Amino acid sequence: MPVNAALGHLSNAFLIAALVIYSLSVFAFAGDFAFGRPRRAAEARGQQEARDRAAALAAVGVAPVGPVAPVGPMTAGAHGGDAASETTASPAPEPPEDRGALPELAVPAFRAIREAGRWVVAAVLLSSLGVAAHTTAVITRGLAVHRAPWGNMYEFVTALTCIAALFFLIVLIRYQAWTLGVFVMGAVVVTLGLAETLIYTAPGDLVPALQSYWLDIHVTAMTLATGIFFVAAVLGLVYLWIDRYTRRVAAGRATPGHGIIRRLPGIEQIDRLTYRTVVFGFPVWTFGVIAGAIWADQAWGRYWGWDPVETWAFITWVLYAAFLHARATAGWRGRRAHYVQLLGFTALIFNILVVQVFIAGLHSYSGVG
Repeated sequence: MPVNAALGHLSNAFLIAALVIYSLSVFAFAGDFAFGRPRRAAEARGQQEARDRAAALAAVGVAPVGPVAPVGPMTAGAHGGDAASETTASPAPEPPEDRGALPELAVPAFRAIREAGRWVVAAVLLSSLGVAAHTTAVITRGLAVHRAPWGNMYEFVTALTCIAALFFLIVLIRYQAWTLGVFVMGAVVVTLGLAETLIYTAPGDLVPALQSYWLDIHVTAMTLATGIFFVAAVLGLVYLWIDRYTRRVAAGRATPGHGIIRRLPGIEQIDRLTYRTVVFGFPVWTFGVIAGAIWADQAWGRYWGWDPVETWAFITWVLYAAFLHARATAGWRGRRAHYVQLLGFTALIFNILVVQVFIAGLHSYSGVG
C-alpha cells in the first residue's frame, strides 16, 4: 500500500508538539527545585502525628525514645526536605533489613502530587500531555506506513523515547519520584531533539528483508527493553552523582547540604528503583534476542551467525545479567554494580549508533545515510 503522506506529516507535527511539551515539563520540574515548596502538608501531618503519639505516651507515663518521622514519598528520602524541617525533626533510622527499600506511600499518589505544589502538578500534567502527543505521533506514523513504526533508526529512537517517557511517568506517579523528572525527561528531550534534527527519515516502505511479521515481535521487544533501559541508565547516572557527592562530603572535600541533592530521593531508594527497572526490562530484552534468533533462522537458515549486531546484542545481555548478579553480590553492590549497568547501556547505544550505521552486516537497516 502507498504511504499516506498526510498522516506522515500529522505524525511529525505531533512529535514536534510532544518535544515542546516535554521541554516545558522539564522547566516545570526544574522550577520545583528552584521555587517549589517541599511537601509541607505531609511534613505538618507527620509532625502532628508525632506530637499526638508523644502525648499518648506521656499520658501513660512512657517517655518517647526519639522523634517519629512521617512516612513519605521518594522526595522525602535521605536528601529530601528543607532546612526548617531538618532542624526541627530528624527521621528515625531505618531497620537494617529495610535499608534501601522503597518507602511505603502515606497518601495516594495523585493526592500527594496535589500537595507537592503547583510546579509538580504542572510538570506531571505536561509530562502526561507530552506522552499522549508522543504516543499519537508513533501511532499515526504506523498508520501512515501501514506497519509497525520502527523500521529504521529514526522510528526506533522516537518509539523508544516514547516508551521511556511513558514508563517513567508510571514510575513517577507510583513512587512519587517527581524530583527525578528533570533528569529523565531532560534526557528524553535531548534524545528526541537529536533524532528529529539529525536522523529524520520521511515515511517510506520497508526494505524487503524486514517485510516479515517478526518485525512486530522482535523489534517491538527490543524497543520496549531499550526504552526501559534508557530510564535505568539515567537513574544510574543520578545514583553515581549522589554517591560521589556523599563520598566527597565524608572526606571533607565538599560542603554538605547541596541544594539539588537534598531534594532527591535517598541513594538507597534510587539504587532499588534502578534495580527494579532493569529487572523489568531484562526479560523483555531476553525475549527480543530469542525472537531475533528465530527470525534469523527463517530468513538466513541459521539461529546465530555472530553478525556484528547479534554479537553486540549478546554482549549487552551479558552485561545486564552481570549487573543483576552484581546487585545480588555483597561485594559488588552500589557503585560497582551501577558501573556494570551503565556499561551495558553503553554497549546497547554502541550497537545502535555505531554498529548498525558504520559496520557492514546483515542488520544494516538503520536508514541513516
